Amino acid sequence: MTAPAFTLSDLSGEYTLDPSHTRIGFVARHAMVTKVRGAFNEFEGSAVLDGDNPEKSSAKVVIKAVSIDTRNEQRDGHLRTNDFLDPETYPEITFVSTGVVVIDENNYELIGDLTVKDVTKPVTIPFAFEGAAKDPFGNVRVGFEGAVTINRKDFGITWNAALETGGVLVSDKITLEFEVSAIKNS
Repeated sequence: MTAPAFTLSDLSGEYTLDPSHTRIGFVARHAMVTKVRGAFNEFEGSAVLDGDNPEKSSAKVVIKAVSIDTRNEQRDGHLRTNDFLDPETYPEITFVSTGVVVIDENNYELIGDLTVKDVTKPVTIPFAFEGAAKDPFGNVRVGFEGAVTINRKDFGITWNAALETGGVLVSDKITLEFEVSAIKNS
C-alpha cells in the first residue's frame, strides 16, 4: 500500500535546509577550455512554504565563504584571498528572497538579493520542485533544484590573468547551482 501524495497545502510551513543532503555549488570556465566545479560545504538556510499561495513563500541562505571547496587546495587558497572571496573580511555570502513567481505547479522563480563581499544585487533563480516525501524518521522533506548565472565582476570580484593564446584564466560568468533538501519544522 502506497502513501497518498502530498498536496501543496500539506506542505505549507517552515523548513530548514538539510546540509547533508543539500548542495550549493558553482561552475566557472577555466582557461577558456574547461569548467571547474566547486561547492560551499558550510551553510544554513530556512524557507517558509505557502502551499495555498506559493507567491507568499520565502527563503534565506547564509553561506560561510571560507568553506569554498574545488577539491584543489592551492586553488581554494587563492579563492580565499582578496582576489576572490576574502572570507576573513567578508565571512558570509547571503541570499534573501524578496518574491516568488509561479510559472506552473512545479516551476518557480525565486527573486531575491544576493550579497557577496558586501555587494548586494538582485537575482532571479529558476527553481523546479522535485517532490516531497516522508523520510524514515517521520520528517516531511521537500526537494528543489535551480541554477542562475551571475557576473562575478558585479560583486567586485575582478581578478584575472591573460592567457598567451588570448582570453583569460577565469570566466566572468559563474553559474550558481542549488540542489536543496529541506525538512519541515515540527
